[in-house]
Amino acid sequence: MNVHPEILSYEFIGTTMRITKSTNSSEVGLSGVIVNETRNTFVIAATTGPKRVAKASITLNFIFQDSTIVEVEGRLLTGRPEDRLKKTVRRLW
Repeated sequence: MNVHPEILSYEFIGTTMRITKSTNSSEVGLSGVIVNETRNTFVIAATTGPKRVAKASITLNFIFQDSTIVEVEGRLLTGRPEDRLKKTVRRLW
């Protein structure tokens, strides 16, 4: 997975996302707009109501406004959103 390190410092509230892999099989395929983010979870406004999902157990696709789709492992996004700006990421590729 070649994710540019800058993606990890983005603000994700308001971004459309879709869960592609999860340890909880009922979360796979869940999509919606991220309405809140905490240290370990995303709150998604899905069609069935708000859903809270753990970041560490999912792989998700972010769909940005310019139609770019980026797949990111949720474990890379754990931590407080404001602290992600300070975090340095080792390139694994």
